[in-house]
This record gives sequence, structure tokens and C-alpha cells, in this order.
Amino acid sequence: MKTKLIRWIIWVIIFMGLLLIISIFSLFIGSSGISLKTAVSSIIGGKGTTEYSILFDIRLPRIILGFAIGGALSLAGVILQGMFRNPLVEPYTLGISGGAALGVCLNIVFRLHRAIGILTLPLFGFLGAILVILLVYFLSLRKSILKIQGLLLTGVMISFISSSLIMLIMAVTRTEDLHGIVFWIMGSLEEPSWVLIKLTLLVSIFGLAVSYLFCHDLNAFSLGEEEALHLGVNTERTKRLLFIIASLVTGCSVSVAGIIGFVGLVVPHFVRMFVGGDHRILLISSFLCGSGFLIFCDTLARTIISPLELPVGVITGILGGGLFVYALTKKQVVLGRK
Repeated sequence: MKTKLIRWIIWVIIFMGLLLIISIFSLFIGSSGISLKTAVSSIIGGKGTTEYSILFDIRLPRIILGFAIGGALSLAGVILQGMFRNPLVEPYTLGISGGAALGVCLNIVFRLHRAIGILTLPLFGFLGAILVILLVYFLSLRKSILKIQGLLLTGVMISFISSSLIMLIMAVTRTEDLHGIVFWIMGSLEEPSWVLIKLTLLVSIFGLAVSYLFCHDLNAFSLGEEEALHLGVNTERTKRLLFIIASLVTGCSVSVAGIIGFVGLVVPHFVRMFVGGDHRILLISSFLCGSGFLIFCDTLARTIISPLELPVGVITGILGGGLFVYALTKKQVVLGRK
């Protein structure tokens, strides 16, 4: 046990170090071409310079938001994959992203963000996500028992319905509104409101802290619901609470940054290859790796064809898909050797 704990601590330190390196790299890299010497002098000199504004008003908020959303999506992926015992489940499988996207699309079409304020976009996204969460939850209840497979199938169908409604809206909407819908759906960490950034960070860290109360329950779920019940786990209460935690962090992330795919699917797979399947180490490791992965992808998105910026969802899809194929290939090689 002591050896395992030391190994876990080493992995956490490695992941924290990688996250710090990626964050520093992201802070100093960009299309403006600020040298390291200029950046350091602007930091020491304080506010008032253009370089200081670029570093702390543009890049730092994106890094913090990337930390919060990348960690939240990875955390939700670990929870749902452990609860469903299905490696293909991700936070967006349950239709949460579809509901949030539908809410934002309706906001853009009716131009409420122009009449009331830009903060109504994430608000409508969160309301859409919450409505879908409640709908999926109550449709999956059978005599006060939450059916896991029914939950998954209902979520997939709600996601398809939401996607169809979004395409319908895009087909009949004005051309000037179409760009905003498409760009939001592809995801972006460009969020000017510090209130939303702090709120997302708070929800993300809160979700990580609360999920640790269920790390032993998730380990028991990996053996099956009947085995978990025999081990003393209150399976129905635990399923409800885990579903609420995963839905809350995903809904908050989607409502602020749009649909950023593959983070919650790929990162848990990749981390399991190094630290194993014990959720006591898997939760924190996936959170740190998901944060670093999204910050790195956002850095590529805003620099690869600078001064133009790509949607970060495009980069996560390309890199995430490649990593997922690599993880599956390596797993098959290992199984073949056995």
C-alpha cells in the first residue's frame, strides 16, 4: 500500500508539472510575438503596458478557463465511464451538450443576447443543459430505480433530437446569426467575463472535491451493480448523486465554452494506461491531464494559423481522435501479447 501511494504521488507531481509547463508555454506563446524578456519586464513593471494587457487580460483568462473546463469534462468522463462500465461513454453522450447548444441557438435566433446582454448566452446554455438532464433522468426512472442502460439510450436519443432541431434552426435562421451559432457549437475559450470564469472554476473544483467522496463506490461499480450492492454501496443513491455531479460540471462547461468534444472520452482512457483504474488516483490524474490537454489545444488553436483563430473543438477532435486510436491500438497489442 505504501509503495502504491508513493507511485500515485509521483504521478500526480508529474501531471502537475506538465500542467504548469503547458500553462507557462501558453501564457508566453501567441500571435503578438512577445519575447520572454519583454514579458518578464512587463510583469515586473505592472499594469499599463500593452504586453501586460495581452498576458493577463487575454491569455491568462483562457488558461484558467481551459484548466476549469478541461478538468471538468475529464472528471465527468471518468465518473460516467465508471458508473456505466462503458469506455465509450462521455459527458456529451447523455444529450447535455445538445440541450445546451439548443438553448444558445434559440437565444441567438431571437437575439436576446443583443437585447438583454451577452451573459444570456451561457445562461440559456445552462438552462438547456439542465432541462435535458431532468428530462433524461425522469424518463429513465422505473419505480424509483434509475436504469443505467435506459439512461444511456435516452440520452443518446435526446442528443439526436437536439442535433436535428439545431440543424432545423440553422436552415431557417438569418445568415448573420448563422456564424455565431456555428462558431459556438465548435467551442471556444474566449470568454471576457471574469464572473463566468470564476464560477466555472469554482464548479469544477467543487465537482472534483465531491467526487472523491465516491471514489470507493466507483471502484465497486467497476465490478458490477450487484457486487457493489453486496459490498455495502447504496447503488441507487450513488447513481443519482454521481449523475448529478457529472451533469452539473458538464452543463456549466458547455454553457460557457460551447461543445468541446473528445476531452471527456480520450483523457480518462489515456490516463488509465499510466495510473491504472483505481479511482482514488484516476480522478485527480484525469482532472490534471484534461486541464493540460485543453490548454495545449487552445494554444494551438490560436497560434497555428495566427492571426486567425481556429475553434478549439476542431483541435481537440483531431488530437483526441488520434490519441484514442493510439490508446486502442496499444491496448490490443498488450492483449495480444498476453
